[in-house]
Amino acid sequence: MIDKLQLRPIEKEDLNFLHDMFNDEKMTNYWFIEPYFSKYKLEKRFEKSFESETMREFILTDGENNLGLISFYGIDQRNRNAEFAIMIHPDAQGNGYALPATKLAIDYAFRQLNLHKLYLVVAAPNVHAKRTYEKAGFKEEGIYKEEFFIDGQFHDGIHMGIFQRDYFQ
Repeated sequence: MIDKLQLRPIEKEDLNFLHDMFNDEKMTNYWFIEPYFSKYKLEKRFEKSFESETMREFILTDGENNLGLISFYGIDQRNRNAEFAIMIHPDAQGNGYALPATKLAIDYAFRQLNLHKLYLVVAAPNVHAKRTYEKAGFKEEGIYKEEFFIDGQFHDGIHMGIFQRDYFQ
């Protein structure tokens, strides 16, 4: 299944799938957003994303099942960088999708978008995600002290990045 992973644009039929993820507090905690998304709000959000030159969002799929969401935010064509985010649906977690999905996204960012740098921020308690990003080639660049409020406590954010030149080596 992992070798069949692919990214495809979000379709209107994906809204129920996205609604599940964006209203799951365990998921949204690590996206640093409130789990407060109606289907109407999601529909408007994703309609806007199609018109945006600074955002790309994809459904991660194995060809048969939706597995997650891959996003690129703040795409800056002048400086050739963007922020990366990934969300694997709770039903698909624990199956080894995160690392190959991250690599697939990095490949898209550097080959299709021709970015110079891809970066992300991961919450310090999310050690599994940090390890996945490191395995994919991201390197820690800095710490945002007590940046995120998760489960009643403030946590540091770890800023990580990967450069196109390093990916192609």
